[in-house]
Amino acid sequence: MSQIYFERELSWLDFNARVLEEALRQDLPLLERYKFLTIVSSNFDEFFMVRMAAMKRAIRHKNIAHPSSSKAIEDLYLQAQKKAQTIIKKQYDCLLNDVLPSLAKNGLHLLFMNDWDELQEEFIKHYFLDEVFPLLTPLRLDVGIPIVGETLYAAFMLLENDTDKDDFNIAVVRIPKDRIVMLPSTSDGVVRCFLLEDAVQRFASYLFPGYSIKEHILFKIDRDADFSVDEERDEDFMKAMEDVILNREHSRAMRMIHSAGSDFLRDALARHLELLPPELYLVPGPLNLANLSTLYDMENFGVSGFEKLKNVSIKSIDVFSNNDEKTLWERIRTNDILLHFPYESFNLVLSFFSDAVHDPSVKAIKTTLYRTSGDSPVVQSLKEAALNGKQVTAIVELKARFDEERNINWAKDLERAGVTVIYGLARLKVHAKTALVVRMEGGGLRSYLHLSTGNYNDKTAKMYADLCLFTANTDFVRDAELFFNMITGYSAAAKTRRLIIAPLTLKKRLVELIEREAEQASRGHNAVIKAKMNAIADTDVIDALYRASRAGVKIFLNIRGVCTLIPGLAELSGNIKVVSVIDYFLEHSRIIFFENGGSPDMYLSSADWMTRNLERRVELMFPVLDASIKHRLSVILDSFFKDNCQAHALGADGVWKRLRPASGEKCFQVQKFLREYTENLHGKAAKERPAFVVRRS
Repeated sequence: MSQIYFERELSWLDFNARVLEEALRQDLPLLERYKFLTIVSSNFDEFFMVRMAAMKRAIRHKNIAHPSSSKAIEDLYLQAQKKAQTIIKKQYDCLLNDVLPSLAKNGLHLLFMNDWDELQEEFIKHYFLDEVFPLLTPLRLDVGIPIVGETLYAAFMLLENDTDKDDFNIAVVRIPKDRIVMLPSTSDGVVRCFLLEDAVQRFASYLFPGYSIKEHILFKIDRDADFSVDEERDEDFMKAMEDVILNREHSRAMRMIHSAGSDFLRDALARHLELLPPELYLVPGPLNLANLSTLYDMENFGVSGFEKLKNVSIKSIDVFSNNDEKTLWERIRTNDILLHFPYESFNLVLSFFSDAVHDPSVKAIKTTLYRTSGDSPVVQSLKEAALNGKQVTAIVELKARFDEERNINWAKDLERAGVTVIYGLARLKVHAKTALVVRMEGGGLRSYLHLSTGNYNDKTAKMYADLCLFTANTDFVRDAELFFNMITGYSAAAKTRRLIIAPLTLKKRLVELIEREAEQASRGHNAVIKAKMNAIADTDVIDALYRASRAGVKIFLNIRGVCTLIPGLAELSGNIKVVSVIDYFLEHSRIIFFENGGSPDMYLSSADWMTRNLERRVELMFPVLDASIKHRLSVILDSFFKDNCQAHALGADGVWKRLRPASGEKCFQVQKFLREYTENLHGKAAKERPAFVVRRS
């Protein structure tokens, strides 16, 4: 067999195509479709900054070191560029010919330059001169100006007046970030807005007195972000991370997205940025759509009345009311607690930290922080706890890509408050999500543990579907203590009873569990593996799954994004089925089930089955022991393989096929089911405060 793995980069592009497919759906509310269009652009930015950057670097290295071996990766690089261009073309066709015109018909009109009438143009001119012009700084391209990535620019081709010379000059202007501007309201009730870059282009003559503007274009570049901090600078690691952020702004350009209007400027910029023709992306509409996601939340502009164009958002369920007599610590001691976001509220996680702040019996708090919100209540609680005299330790992962600057700011704030801050580990990202609270109880210490598949982020907990577990189980707590000691001190890798840690044992244990299931199948027992995660690309794990499939194990995988495993090949993976669900909430939880000869094992994990997670990150996988929670997780996991509305199935040919209800079959939408299932768990009161968005047809 010539191919046993799909290409990772092409699989990721297929994922973004599935995201785009949501924007193409006529049955979704218009602003939800618009949101998916902006997500596609945001995804592409990161893809080019990381994955395409890695490929381009590999091509340069191979061309120098191994000229004869560079052809395959060059072909893949060009294939990925071509596929990306195709997806982006569909994206802009949907935006310009469907979504924006439909929004205009519904009273929300984004006006482009050619749409302005005389009164609007006069208003925009005065707005430009009063509010925008003082912010702009035209810069000459020929003096090596820094063109920052992920930022929109206008470029101008200038000819000096009153001269016979035919020498053109090029200037660029950085466009301010807040690009959507409201026009004055009118009697017809239509809300109209314009883009700042259109005003800059229309009135640019005020920026260049003495010159004529011959041509102009808009452009944005993505720069290489696939490089690491200098791990040897332990004495000044935070400064080393700040250097990473600075270097990212001036690293090698990966692609340029640009508007039409000037081949001269396009080619001059491409030469300046050292970009090749396949790396130039001409788009017919607004650039940098990710930056225009604010149109989704018109409330931020003081405009209401467009809720009908969104899914109806309803609050998540608070698991415990404020009138409960038991403390959180008593409840965790009594039973393990599972939370499923966003169907259940993140408030209980926030209470875990805030209660620890004000509880005089709490002596210490230890936690990992990978990504959290800018005004994080968790960070605030940690600072307050330290100021209250408690021992607080925070492992802040400064190497969380694109969140480095925010994490540096947290770390400084935490240190000023007296928190002991650990900046992760050299050459490993701490991606595990866990927190430990130590209390004095009955003359001794007792600990309470929180483990999660997602980050301590109160904002994303409303949009990302994740799972977490609270426990006071002594085995789990002991393992967590060892885990923190291994990271913060000089403790050697210790044997744990329940927690499975990457990169120490997680990958090895996964393969063992898969092989155990294959052994069960070889004995004629019912053998099943079910797993849900974001991505699978580690070849050792995939090979183990292939062997299990050949042994007769039935394998069901729900993979949101990248999947390099090829399912459905009779001689290799005939017993493996792969589906992907993309819906309103971003599916982020990792659940793994092994039948184990009738004694099922259920695990939750912070790790996807990617080599980076299993070998280059600190991750946690942990078993679920409580029978009722295991049952609940089985219901959750199984429901993802029943979806026939929001799911795609992956074929052996690499094509993702959207699943549809069979004749006479009802639509099963897993996220809708999980909302109803969670309501039922909490009784009638929960139905009066449901935890899902009602999709309008």
